[in-house]
Amino acid sequence: MHKFDTKVQHLKYKVLREVARCAWEGNLQEKLFDIPKIIVPGNKPTMRCCVYKERAILADRVKLAMGGDKSNPNVIEVIETACDECPMGGYEVTNACRGCLAHRCEDACRRKAITFDHFHVAHIDKSLCIDCGACSRVCPFTAIVNRQRPCQSACKVKAVLMNDGKAAIDNSKCTACGACVYQCPFGAISDKSYILEAIDLIKKSENNTKYKVYAVVAPSISSQFVYAALGQVVSGLKKLGFYTVVEAALGADMVAYAEAAELAEKGFLTSSCCPAFVTYIEKSFPALKDYVSHNLSPMAAISRYLKEREPSCKVVFIGPCTAKKAEIQKESVKPYVDVAMTFEELQALFDSRDLDITTLPEDCLDNASYFGRIFARCGGLSDAVAEALKGTGTRGFRAEGDGLRRHRGMPHGALQEEQESARRELYRGHGLRWRLYRRRRLPDPRREEQGRGRQIRPRGS
Repeated sequence: MHKFDTKVQHLKYKVLREVARCAWEGNLQEKLFDIPKIIVPGNKPTMRCCVYKERAILADRVKLAMGGDKSNPNVIEVIETACDECPMGGYEVTNACRGCLAHRCEDACRRKAITFDHFHVAHIDKSLCIDCGACSRVCPFTAIVNRQRPCQSACKVKAVLMNDGKAAIDNSKCTACGACVYQCPFGAISDKSYILEAIDLIKKSENNTKYKVYAVVAPSISSQFVYAALGQVVSGLKKLGFYTVVEAALGADMVAYAEAAELAEKGFLTSSCCPAFVTYIEKSFPALKDYVSHNLSPMAAISRYLKEREPSCKVVFIGPCTAKKAEIQKESVKPYVDVAMTFEELQALFDSRDLDITTLPEDCLDNASYFGRIFARCGGLSDAVAEALKGTGTRGFRAEGDGLRRHRGMPHGALQEEQESARRELYRGHGLRWRLYRRRRLPDPRREEQGRGRQIRPRGS
């Protein structure tokens, strides 16, 4: 059974599936306006006030499934017709206010926005309030709360704005991490899909005779299709028309050794593996840009390897991260990766071809090492670089993942990782099909060595 974390994701999947089905059949333009009616048949609304609004929103979703607004460089877009204009009350006094005598909230407010009624209950004058939160911090009953829109509270870089009551995205701040996409309960913010480009590459390859189409998959694919074996997912990708499947973790192995060498040369380094993290540094902490590794991400590294050995080949990356769609637009990455997709889109591709992958034989996927596969897990990159430093015989360095907060006081050669969105595990990316996953444990060579009698010192000791 295909599972999705929310009904919003399931709706998005159904749109992608129907768009992909029409693309395979070659009649997308003819059936374009029929897709909303296929998803919402009849005259009874199931999500909104009427079926006409539901279909109007679905029409906008179809546009996003076809690549969205070409004039907007951001891969994250707002569907204005879907935005419910959630009440953005800011700081409000709840019924927990006891009408106390202290009136600390009034004393804390420098704008004189706090007044009291004849029951001594506090009220906030919105025309004077600047949402500083001083009143909330001093209230002994925590009766003053900050009510924010889900999309705004999800965005840690304050890129979600309000424009005439509707959500809008400030492209100068947005890192394309996808947090707002997942948190919007109405699905009014979504990432663009390039699923049509992937289908076009496969069809024009003429069964990989004109050129080969490689699928580069992120390690978290092992947790996303738990209704089937991983080998069956690999077989399903080949049934779709991909020539073969390559692990992005092999690129992580390459990057680990390259970053270890760069760390040894520079002495202080942050990773360039997560595009949301790199964009966050570039936009919020430009003074630290010089400390970001000059190496490509694992996705781009393995794709460059494939293109260098077979220039005519095409590469489609499949992973959990919406920011990867933004990364392939960069000039340094564009020559190597042709399309980036999420696991949601891969499920839609399978079902658009009526592929039941549980009936397929298991194929093999064994390109990378243990350290390459745990690369994007919290602390995984640091472990991989530490292993690379040990493998090259480099001494005097310590790889750590404590974030940029300790930048000034870090010892020489410390590798800083996983700040903000990059700190989240790869398995919790916002392009995942579902989050209640079953982890498949990978064998840890360090434990095997310990079992053979070799003493392994814990990290940090």
